[in-house]
Amino acid sequence: MLRLTWVQPEDLLGHELRQAAQDGRDASGVERRWREAGGLPPPERAGASPPPQDPRLRALANMLLDELASTQSPLRALEPTSLPEIKRLTPRPARPAREDRERGGPGAAPAETTGTKSLHASWLGRAVGCLLGKPVEKLPLHGIRAIAKSTSNWPLSTWFTHRNLPQDVAERYPWNRRSRSTSLAENIDGMPEDDDLNYPLLGLLLLRRHGAAFTTADVAQLWLDELPAGRTFTAERIAYRNLLDGIPPPDTAVHHNPFREWIGAQIRADVFGWTNPGDPARAAELAHADATLTHTANGVYGEMFVAGAIAHAAARTTTATHAAAPTATTPHTATPPRATPTVHAAATPPTIHTTLNAGLSVIPPGSRYAQAIRFGIETARAEPTGTPAGFACVVDTLHARYAHDHHWVHVLPNAALLAAALTHADGDFTGSICRAVSGGWDTDSNGATAGSIAGLLAGSPDAIDDCWTTPLKNRLATSVADFDGIGFDELARLTQEART
Repeated sequence: MLRLTWVQPEDLLGHELRQAAQDGRDASGVERRWREAGGLPPPERAGASPPPQDPRLRALANMLLDELASTQSPLRALEPTSLPEIKRLTPRPARPAREDRERGGPGAAPAETTGTKSLHASWLGRAVGCLLGKPVEKLPLHGIRAIAKSTSNWPLSTWFTHRNLPQDVAERYPWNRRSRSTSLAENIDGMPEDDDLNYPLLGLLLLRRHGAAFTTADVAQLWLDELPAGRTFTAERIAYRNLLDGIPPPDTAVHHNPFREWIGAQIRADVFGWTNPGDPARAAELAHADATLTHTANGVYGEMFVAGAIAHAAARTTTATHAAAPTATTPHTATPPRATPTVHAAATPPTIHTTLNAGLSVIPPGSRYAQAIRFGIETARAEPTGTPAGFACVVDTLHARYAHDHHWVHVLPNAALLAAALTHADGDFTGSICRAVSGGWDTDSNGATAGSIAGLLAGSPDAIDDCWTTPLKNRLATSVADFDGIGFDELARLTQEART
């Protein structure tokens, strides 16, 4: 029997009930009717329930999904999806360097941007971080730690390996089935295909075909033309199905899509940051147009945040900005907190700390996503040792806050972990990717984004240890268009050409 994952209504309903609990909607009546009919809770880690649910529940699940869609979150004022509403809530971003040049203003000096070497390092960093996390994707945190410790790789500092892994540990915590043959130290032979690299490739194709004036409908058409449906997951698969059902964007993001605030959009942000150096606001706008095909609210903010952060890091010197923290931190605050105007400081080279602040400057400050980023930063800063071993305490704090109520692919826990890993490693490449992966949850996606940002700040492939880059052999496997086998140096060149 063919099992379809991430799209079956009887599996989706449990996830939508969890989403309702997170965004403050009362779904108790729907949940009671579902359970009384024999419906199961959402799958903990997989895309479909084992064993399969009774197919007679499908009609009921569709009806209940429609009923839940008619309810509105009380957090909408703090967490809008439309770009005008988001802009009204965000701090005023620093004036982009290119606008300053046109006006002869004080931003003319900071206009220098990174070149192909930094883009090359960022593409490599994305691949390395993703590959490091692939074999332990879906494993619980204690499993990742057990594997690393039993192979003398704790704190995590290099590739995972099956060599000398005790049999009992291997049986309790099996490697990710699809990644075991391509992602361990002993068998890496180039960069294997992964959605964390497919989406940046699609973003590059999008800009080459449409330029920065692309629409969400252009993104949809590109996916239908170039992205195999089987290479999509969670919210992306739902949106793809909705497109095939004749549902246009942005409704593709909301129709029977309980994954609309998961991590999928966040892994699609890099190209919009790379191609808008020094202009986080513009990068975030492009990311919004991409994200709203599949996501809403916090899911959209994930892509906007990363795009804004990368755009900041892609400028050799930037105008430092300080986005004010909101006056309230509870997610159920009725009135959006005010953000004070951006403070402009002297031109300064980007650091991981100014980069994270730049990402925060383009998203609503009272949103749960912004709170997750700030919580990750603050938790990392509070860890007294600053050592890789000490980061385990940071991770434990993050899991205590998020693990019980959120799926491991939800954007909020992963955002907190990403911010914590980058902050605690102070932007160091190896430290960033190893901390991100060692924290669990969506290991390959977090490793990829941490590697992209840290690689960009490193500035050159030569600044990344050969132990990470040599096994990739400057070769990327993909099913996207004509990119299969392309080198990361060539991707950097194409990205440089696409800068808007």
